[in-house]
Amino acid sequence: MSATSETAPPAKGAGPERASSFSLDVERQTIPGAFRSYIGKLRSGDPGALPSIMGLIVLVIIFAQVSDRFLSKNNIGNLPGQGAYIAVIGMGLVFVLLLGEIDLSAGTTGGMCAAFAARAVFSGDLHGVLPSFLYWSLLVFMLAAIALAVWLKAWSGAVVVTLGVVLVAAGLVDNNVTLAMMGAVALGAAVGVVTGFLVAKVGIPSFIVTLALFLAWQGVLLFVLNSQPIGTTNFNLWYNLANANLSVFWSWVFTIVVVAGYMAFTLWKSISAQRAGLAHDALSLVLLRGGVIAFVGIVVTYLACQNRNTNPYLVIAGIPWAAVIAISIMIACSLALTKTTWGRHLYATGGNAEAARRAGIDVVHIKVTAFVLCSSFGAFGGILLGSTSHSVSLDLGAGNILLFSVAAAVIGGTSLFGGRGKPRDAVLGALVIVIIPNGLGLKPNLGVQYQQVITGVVLLAAAAVDAISRKRSQRT
Repeated sequence: MSATSETAPPAKGAGPERASSFSLDVERQTIPGAFRSYIGKLRSGDPGALPSIMGLIVLVIIFAQVSDRFLSKNNIGNLPGQGAYIAVIGMGLVFVLLLGEIDLSAGTTGGMCAAFAARAVFSGDLHGVLPSFLYWSLLVFMLAAIALAVWLKAWSGAVVVTLGVVLVAAGLVDNNVTLAMMGAVALGAAVGVVTGFLVAKVGIPSFIVTLALFLAWQGVLLFVLNSQPIGTTNFNLWYNLANANLSVFWSWVFTIVVVAGYMAFTLWKSISAQRAGLAHDALSLVLLRGGVIAFVGIVVTYLACQNRNTNPYLVIAGIPWAAVIAISIMIACSLALTKTTWGRHLYATGGNAEAARRAGIDVVHIKVTAFVLCSSFGAFGGILLGSTSHSVSLDLGAGNILLFSVAAAVIGGTSLFGGRGKPRDAVLGALVIVIIPNGLGLKPNLGVQYQQVITGVVLLAAAAVDAISRKRSQRT
């Protein structure tokens, strides 16, 4: 045996002493450890959702003093319906913001897609009521998006848009609210494919691309509606999205499913990691988190199931559909970002796109799929906005809608510089955004100018926190 193949004596510090330096990889995270870890994150410049939670508390205290009606069951029950569209569009924007990009057209994309759905349901013949050039332009646009999606290997986007083409070409969207909404979301996915192609493949800055589309989709909206708004109150499913509630029974079922699902998932994850010899949360920590969520869920559901109507002869009770929709989408998006390879690649691309590319990540594919999701969520957010405002109006999705949605994501804790954010941020931020006009509306002598100023100050404060935390994290 050669000298080079002989077993060398263990170096000083090798063996158990050296192995102990890897103890962090298999550590058992306890409650005190989790608390110390969170404090460490705060010190390193990652405040997470803390600023938005503190902002919520401050706003609730202020508006509770402004009007005694603010904390009434009826007013609190109206908040989800007033802000669900902001949360949904904001969650879509989180995917793009994680990449350090922006989509200024998400709001008007939603308005345009909702307009096509409303025209199909209201007229009963989308092909017959639209000008021929507009109808065939719609189909050609979606077919082109399918070709681009296949070329860019955005398979999920290609499938969704193909479904939309079938629904539109076969006339299945006519007189069917559910299928019309599906067609609208498919159109939103087509918009996302084209936007992602222009940004990721052609190389046009996302600000310019989406600003141009912001203006273009407003014009298409007017073409589709023929300068006549369409009410949504006569379409029960559409109207109920933002204005109806689950029954008391199904409200409790929803809460039990969410809480039990969270408990089962976290317990399974902890036990599986422990068996594999990996870092895992202690059972006490898992039960504490689950207990907090269960307590909040039970309290919220109990309050939601009380009669919120001031007329005792007409009962309004149950969790609003809008809250169920926002929470369900948030859970699905959270799992997609944290438990899939695609989600990890999205965070990696947002953190450093060049490093991600060198590591073998298809950066173009990641960017395209992020824009597909953003525009799809924008389309569904436009549908929710049509339900909230009781009509698909001529300016649906324009104005402050996009600004409020971006503000919701940023206020909730998503970084404008990319690489940091969660779907939860958009939901928390939407609560902050919707509470401001709601609380001010209870004081008639306060004009809309107060809403604009306060919202602007809150957004500026959130952006300042983001910038300061980023600088601190770079120094550590």
